[in-house]
Amino acid sequence: MKNIKDIFFMLIGTFLVAFGTYFFLAPNHIAAGGTSGIAIIINTLFPNLPIGLLMMGMEVILFTLGIIIIGPIFGGKTVFCSFSISALIFFLEKIYPHIKPFSSDILVQLIFGILICGMGMGIIFNLGASTGGTDIIAKIINKYTKISIGKSVLIADITVTIAATIVLGVNKGLYAILGVILNSTIIDRVIVSLNSYKQVAIISNHGRNIQNFIIKELERSATIYYAKGAYKDDKKEVIITILNRKQFLKLKNYIRLLDNKAFITVNDINEVLGEGFSNIV
Repeated sequence: MKNIKDIFFMLIGTFLVAFGTYFFLAPNHIAAGGTSGIAIIINTLFPNLPIGLLMMGMEVILFTLGIIIIGPIFGGKTVFCSFSISALIFFLEKIYPHIKPFSSDILVQLIFGILICGMGMGIIFNLGASTGGTDIIAKIINKYTKISIGKSVLIADITVTIAATIVLGVNKGLYAILGVILNSTIIDRVIVSLNSYKQVAIISNHGRNIQNFIIKELERSATIYYAKGAYKDDKKEVIITILNRKQFLKLKNYIRLLDNKAFITVNDINEVLGEGFSNIV
């Protein structure tokens, strides 16, 4: 079930990357990093070479590198994502050939293109894969330096933006540099939002019922602390648990119906490591 869910979200991510690249970045010749950026540069010099086909060729070399250095699971997912993106762009080229910019405002199209692509890339990276190309290099940088994925993408794509400045001109090159910076920021933000949790502390006279709901309904655990209330000098049971946003909303609604006088504090957590969450690496 989890594998099917991962494939579904990877397909969503690849579609977003392909859509943003083909409809917003490519028509304006904005080479905002990655193999898509390299393909756009080559396509500008040699218009008869399709962007999708160029991307497929580059992916073969780089995904082999990813399999060797990072591992076969990452490599397999990356192959799936990278070729899906290339195939989708190749398919879009057949359906909507000779696509033109939506407007004369390149900056607006850059922002929309990068926003769409960055969201897709963030989803894919969060699933332990990459979109291929220079993102494989970024993943390798992330693995050995612990620099965030977004910043690693920025490092890996600097070369592409420099090439874009030379081939496409300073104006296009500056747009490409801005695009890479925006892209790295969006990727990190998407990954943080997808991995955000709520640390919830609950004090209630119905503690046992709340504990059972957390364990049986939400399939999470909890930690129990005992504290003394300063106002009444009485003993209090404090239930601490960590939930995703959907689980937290269910718990809050349950407590509201069970004990509307319960005391609850909530903190946003950007990363949780250990059993039931991400592995400690």
